[in-house]
Amino acid sequence: MEDSFTYPIAFNGKTRLTLDFPADASKADVEAGARADTQVQGYLEGKAVRRVIVVPGRMVNFVVG
Repeated sequence: MEDSFTYPIAFNGKTRLTLDFPADASKADVEAGARADTQVQGYLEGKAVRRVIVVPGRMVNFVVG
């Protein structure tokens, strides 16, 4: 079993980048880590985050508008 997992990070359903998180990280930890990343902040700059969908072991999707 691996100790980390690479999550694809999507914005409005379109994958833009990937980030590594511990395999046992909770939804809240993954969301907080993704929001703290500088690349993610660049995509979110000037946009309102309407929803964040975190599927453990699968993906993270930011719904922005």
